[in-house]
Amino acid sequence: MGLNMEIKYRPIGIIHSPFKEPRGTPIQTSAARGIEGVVEIFPEYTEGLKDLEGFSHIILIYHFHLSKKHPLKVKPYLDDQPHGVFATRSPARPNPIGLSVVRLKRIEGNILYVEDVDVVDGTPLLDIKPYVPEFDLKNAESTGWLEGKIRRLHEARDDGRFSR
Repeated sequence: MGLNMEIKYRPIGIIHSPFKEPRGTPIQTSAARGIEGVVEIFPEYTEGLKDLEGFSHIILIYHFHLSKKHPLKVKPYLDDQPHGVFATRSPARPNPIGLSVVRLKRIEGNILYVEDVDVVDGTPLLDIKPYVPEFDLKNAESTGWLEGKIRRLHEARDDGRFSR
């Protein structure tokens, strides 16, 4: 039984990166080491940045605005077999929400300078959370179908299959 309600979010800013289109963008932040970006927070949200500069890493939560239809089975970048979308990090999802843990270099007013960016330029930012290892770091016993495939992560790039 589905919940019949509409949920709306408004962007709080825009993520800027060197990636002008999905094709060629690293598929995870660990494959984007050293890639710099800028997060522009809309002026009305600047006050919410107070004390964020004390964190070395932040979690960006954003809308995959270029994502196309959301099949429930997808062929992810690191495999040639289809998997359920919820067992992947595919941007084509029923609710196209992405997250990235990036290094926070500095904040100047409403501008955040970040590193390890794996996001397409112009992506709408929905929220920011501080990354706290004691909250967020888990020792995973297994990584499902990704076992043995992670080694290819650093070469993997978006090939455009999930964008319009």
